[in-house]
Amino acid sequence: MSKLGLRTVAGVLSHALDLPATSSKVFTTIWKDLEARGDLTLPSVIQAVQSWSCHDSVREALTSRLQVLMESGLFDEANPLTEERILHTIEGGGVLVVNLKNQSQIVRRILVEIFLGELTKILSSNWLKAAFLFAEEAHLYLRDTYWDDIVTRMRHIGLFTTFITNQPDTVQEAIYRQADNVFIFNFTNEHDIEAIGKVAKADSDTIRYLVRGIPTRRCLLLGNVVKDLPLMVDVEQLDVRTMGETRLFFS
Repeated sequence: MSKLGLRTVAGVLSHALDLPATSSKVFTTIWKDLEARGDLTLPSVIQAVQSWSCHDSVREALTSRLQVLMESGLFDEANPLTEERILHTIEGGGVLVVNLKNQSQIVRRILVEIFLGELTKILSSNWLKAAFLFAEEAHLYLRDTYWDDIVTRMRHIGLFTTFITNQPDTVQEAIYRQADNVFIFNFTNEHDIEAIGKVAKADSDTIRYLVRGIPTRRCLLLGNVVKDLPLMVDVEQLDVRTMGETRLFFS
């Protein structure tokens, strides 16, 4: 836990677990006290909260959320999986996949907060020159947390992010406005079309017209890659089985 640092853990509590601001301030004080004593583990933090001089509501708020962290099974004080160990395995280049399948919504939120917090910290320290982040099914965990920080600062810290979603109306408008390019496949929902049309640099009516009824394996490109001139391209069919493919009963 100490390896994550105060900012990341406080972010998890505040953003992923909705810890009130008053309780967050008390947590910061407790963290610094335990850190000074060299006793910064999740069990020791929980024990310190239970004996800390604070309002019962603050103690209850902190205890309940720290118990969630404990029960998540993500924290192993004896054999921690640190970012150094992970990144050294792909030091010469590679792909790191964070599989959120079969995880509860709470655990997903915790993992995303930790991952984004650590990634931002690593890139800001220049330990890693650059990284490409692909957020698949982004609508499941895209929240006003570290994403805001990453979207606004990503060019400065060397992070290049691609959001992949089939629910574009759930993506914040601020993210669209920061996007260099948008790749659109088949969308028929009016809310989805409206969300994309509002933020596209090209004429919104034209975008709405083009997006409707895009056939299979065809994609509409918008943004810098096509000099803001909407372009429809064909996408080659893969010779491998794609796991996101719709499985049909009647073929």
